[in-house]
Amino acid sequence: MFDTPMRVDLFDFDLPETSIALRPASPRDSARMLVVRPQREPALSDFGVLDLPSFLSPGDALVFNDTKVIPAQLEGIRRRGEDVATQVSLTLHMRVAPDRWKAFARPARRLKPGDRISFGHGGNACLLGSLDATVEEKGEAGEVTLRFELSGPVLDEAIMSVGHIPLPPYIASKRSEDARDRADYQTVYAREEGAVAAPTAGLHFTDRLFGKLDEAGIERHFVTLHVGAGTFLPVKADDTDDHVMHEEIGHVDAVTAEKLNAVRARGGRIVCVGTTSLRLIESAATEDGKIHPWSGTTGIFITPGYRFRAVDMLMTNFHLPKSTLFMLVSAFAGLETMRGAYTHAIAAGYRFYSYGDASLLFRKDQ
Repeated sequence: MFDTPMRVDLFDFDLPETSIALRPASPRDSARMLVVRPQREPALSDFGVLDLPSFLSPGDALVFNDTKVIPAQLEGIRRRGEDVATQVSLTLHMRVAPDRWKAFARPARRLKPGDRISFGHGGNACLLGSLDATVEEKGEAGEVTLRFELSGPVLDEAIMSVGHIPLPPYIASKRSEDARDRADYQTVYAREEGAVAAPTAGLHFTDRLFGKLDEAGIERHFVTLHVGAGTFLPVKADDTDDHVMHEEIGHVDAVTAEKLNAVRARGGRIVCVGTTSLRLIESAATEDGKIHPWSGTTGIFITPGYRFRAVDMLMTNFHLPKSTLFMLVSAFAGLETMRGAYTHAIAAGYRFYSYGDASLLFRKDQ
C-alpha cells in the first residue's frame, strides 16, 4: 500500500503570515473553494463553497465528521507537597476512561507523576467549587495522563465550565480566544462531544448549502472521529518513515457503513468532508473497498504511495507546511499537483488553515 519513505522537506513551502485566516468567512458558505482535478487541463479552477453541488452528481454521498469541540484548554495550579504552587497549561486530547484524559502539558518539565493540579482557581469550576486532577503518568513530547476526581458527565460539565476553546497555535499566537470562537470553531452539525480541534472543512457548511445539496440529490452521512491536539504537532523526522502518527478515537456505525457501501455499489462517489472523515473511512475499509462498522483508535498515516480504498473526492482546507495533512492531500491528488495548487492559492489570496478557505480535490487516479 505504501511507497518508499519520502523526505519531509519535500512537503515544505513558504507561506506568508498574511495568508493565515484569524476569523472565518461570514457567512460561512461564502468562503472560496479551489477545485483541483489532476486529470484535467487546467487542473486548477477558482470557485466558491456554494458551487460544491455543481461538482457532484445525484447519488454521490458526502461524509461528515460530527464530532463536537470541547473547551479542552485548562489552566491550573500544580501543587507538590510543600513546594510553591506553579501555574501550568494543559490541553486535553484523548479520553481514556470516564475519569482519565491524556493531555499535552506546558511546561511539561514542571510536572511529574503524583502531582496534583487544581483547575478553575478563582472561578466556578463546578458545583463542588474546583476541578482537581492527579498526574498519573508522564510520557514523551509533553504528554501526561490525568486522573480527575470527577468522572463521566459530571466531569464533562466541569470541563465545560472551566475550559477554553483550544484555538490552533497559528491563531492563538496572534490573538486570544473569545466568545465568538465558541460558535465559530464548531460545525453546525456537531453532536458527539470529545474533539480538541474542529474538523475544519465542515465549518463552511450552512443550512443554505445543505438545501442546495438536497436539491441536487446528494446524500449525507455522519461518522465520528474525535480530533486530537496531535493534529497540530509538527513532523520533526527527516523522512516520513520515522514519524509516529498521533492516534484518535473514532466510530463508524453499521447503518452508515451499509449505506456507503450501497453508494459505491451503484456507482456513486464517496466525498469526504475533511481529512478526519477520510482517515476514518480509510481505516474502516478493507482492500476491496468495502467499508465495515468500526470503532477504536486510528493512527493511519497517509503519504504518497498509499492506495486509497474507498474515498473518491475530498473537501478540505489548506494545511501547514511539512504537516501530515499536507502529506495526505499530496497522496490523494499528487505531490506536484498540490505544490502547484498551494502556489496558486497563495498568489490568488486564498485564506489558509482552520478558519480559511476550502479546496475540493479529485483523486489523482480517477
